[in-house]
Amino acid sequence: MKSLLSLILCATFLSAKQPNIVFIITDDQGYGDISAHGNPILKTPHLDQLRSESVRFEDFHVSPTCAPTRSALFTGRHEFKNGVTHTVLERERLSLNSITLAQTLRDAGYATGIFGKWHLGDETEYLPSARGFTEMFIHGAGGIGQSYPGSCGDAPGNKYFNPAIFHNGKFVKTEGYCTDVFFRQASSWIKSQKEAGKPFFAYIPTNAPHSPYIAKPEDAALYEGKVDNKQLAHFYGMIHNVDQNIGKLLTELKDWGIDRDTIVIFMNDNGTAAGASVFNAGMRGNKGSAWLGGTRASSFWRWPGTWKPAETKALAAHIDVFPTLAQVTGLTLSEAAKKQIEGRSLVPLLENTSAPWSDRHLITHQGRWQKNADPNQSKYHMTAIRNTRWSMVSEKGGAEANWQLFDLTKDYSQKNDVSKDHPEVVKELSTAFDKWWQECLPLMVNEKAIGPKLNPFAVRFWEQFGGGPTEADYQRMNPNKGLEPSNNKPKRDKTKKTN
Repeated sequence: MKSLLSLILCATFLSAKQPNIVFIITDDQGYGDISAHGNPILKTPHLDQLRSESVRFEDFHVSPTCAPTRSALFTGRHEFKNGVTHTVLERERLSLNSITLAQTLRDAGYATGIFGKWHLGDETEYLPSARGFTEMFIHGAGGIGQSYPGSCGDAPGNKYFNPAIFHNGKFVKTEGYCTDVFFRQASSWIKSQKEAGKPFFAYIPTNAPHSPYIAKPEDAALYEGKVDNKQLAHFYGMIHNVDQNIGKLLTELKDWGIDRDTIVIFMNDNGTAAGASVFNAGMRGNKGSAWLGGTRASSFWRWPGTWKPAETKALAAHIDVFPTLAQVTGLTLSEAAKKQIEGRSLVPLLENTSAPWSDRHLITHQGRWQKNADPNQSKYHMTAIRNTRWSMVSEKGGAEANWQLFDLTKDYSQKNDVSKDHPEVVKELSTAFDKWWQECLPLMVNEKAIGPKLNPFAVRFWEQFGGGPTEADYQRMNPNKGLEPSNNKPKRDKTKKTN
């Protein structure tokens, strides 16, 4: 009987298949840039459908800009504690001491693939391939074609159409619009993992609809004349294209017979960059701000047959993603990972949106102070701390606070400062904020970091295709320009042409 019981238990364990995960995150698409959330102009039928089939977190928050949000997603803790206090200047690099979700999934037997924007370090030791991804298909920097002094830059000459993409250590010349390229590659990889019978984590972080706002002409044409400027028409056109690609991928998952074995998560990375003038769901602020319009995000979690579609207003955040997926997939976390994670698992809410959910503090901070500046001088600049009811914002402070307090149960638009009426709340939240700041300071490891002379993506591109930097390239990308003689720059190979 004991042997029979052991066999039954073993068979049950082996048949408990780990779910696949498709995680889609868009760049600069705000909460209000979805038609199901009330946008009067933009149409997103596939996102609307995904939303209707998902557990929806209606009070879900991220960081105010892109690299910080990605840092928090992959580590389960606030970006400042990962060294990420900016989106450039070496301060976008995810601390090498941080344990990532991708590493943990890979070590548990998952195939892990990234298709799109990484933005947590372009140098070799910071690349996705060194942080847990077994498949890497990315552009550099924070956007296609971007180039900044130091470590953050994309391949030279890259555009939204036919971009050169860094694929497992080599550039490939792609054909088509960037979002189509990323979804096409992700789809092909997912199909190959399905055929291999291996659980997968497919991370699809689009660079759209980040500026420059360049949509496919036919997509932009859908909104030209419906909005008051060309850029916004292209912004909406880029979101339309994302929506179409999501619809296609969801159809493929069903056609391949794996939709009920696959968790699909959709999020955006910060508040809207261009859509607030049309619709911002009644919120104050947008990308880059500590107001709710800068941090509130869409958060859809679909697992057909397992999670019942419903809505929850529980206060949740990007730092909850790592612990949630760890629990869902049955991962065994190391003691270091457990110590690192500040977020909490959303599984109770995914299984029952009315489950008890204790109150919490969430803190957001714009960061982005000047290079080599004392962070303490910007401690209270564009920052906020909140719990379920209260939001306290210091927009124009610096070394000293300039707190305003808002009762979100009555004033989600954050119009009426009630700090004088509730000094006890101000004291409670400010004490919690000061404690958090002191925890962050020793972990801001990139503040004095010195970047390479030239962008790593540009150097790799030239090594593969030939050519090299012009004097203008060198002066533009060299973070130490003016500090050393220009004859230290790499010599240009005039026998080859840069493609």
